[in-house]
Amino acid sequence: MTRLNFLTPEDAKISNEFKKNGFIIREAANKKSLNWIQLKFINLIKKNYKLKKKYTNLEILNFFHNKISKNNLNSFRLKVYNSINRDPNFKYHYFEVARPFIEAIAGNELAMQKRVNLSIQLPGDDSSLLAVHSDVWAGDSPFEIVVWLPLVNCFKTKTMYILPPNKNDKFNKKVSKVRYSNNEKVYQLIKKDIKWIKINYGQVLIFNQSLPHGNRVNQEKETRWTLNCRFKNTFTPYGDKKIGEFFEPITLRPISELGLKYKLPKMK
Repeated sequence: MTRLNFLTPEDAKISNEFKKNGFIIREAANKKSLNWIQLKFINLIKKNYKLKKKYTNLEILNFFHNKISKNNLNSFRLKVYNSINRDPNFKYHYFEVARPFIEAIAGNELAMQKRVNLSIQLPGDDSSLLAVHSDVWAGDSPFEIVVWLPLVNCFKTKTMYILPPNKNDKFNKKVSKVRYSNNEKVYQLIKKDIKWIKINYGQVLIFNQSLPHGNRVNQEKETRWTLNCRFKNTFTPYGDKKIGEFFEPITLRPISELGLKYKLPKMK
């Protein structure tokens, strides 16, 4: 019998899990890069806030709500967001945390979002909510994946949720027949079917951003720190977010570079 799938056993396992669940969770592929990222945030906090006692890195992040008010959160988040995205090494380390898993799902000639996003969600704060959505609804390409990296343990309302593929099929049939006037009504429609992602620091989540997902008010007693960034195969179709504007190639192979530059000689 002819074999039509040449994936390695591990890549096949990742592929099947991703297609079935809409996401995978794995231990970080490069712990040094992960620790580098976490330390970057710890140093930025220490630069802006005095810490009287000696806390662990996780304690500093988990209980950050004791150091900042909701009114000052967004300005601080933007300061940190701009700082990490100015650092030329940050995106490299971010990619290294999930490289083999991204390649198993999207291939090895990749484009990466130019700027890594940051979410800081304080307990009880309703100003950092991401209502239920699919990125594709807003014009993103269905060929993109999201690499979601927690800097703390995320659970219950301190995490995000996603609608599994089999439940999404049912949702698509319902939503095509009825008009829903706002995101909250959509959330109530899928509330019983969503999957809350339990993930610890040291792990990385990769999910299909075509599936409905979002978060709710963080009702836990700890602050949520998470990062997210989109990746896609360089040569797959783009949506509204184009290469050069939103994405940039990061692992282009030499024959692809040469092929893109090649011009047929002019013959008489």
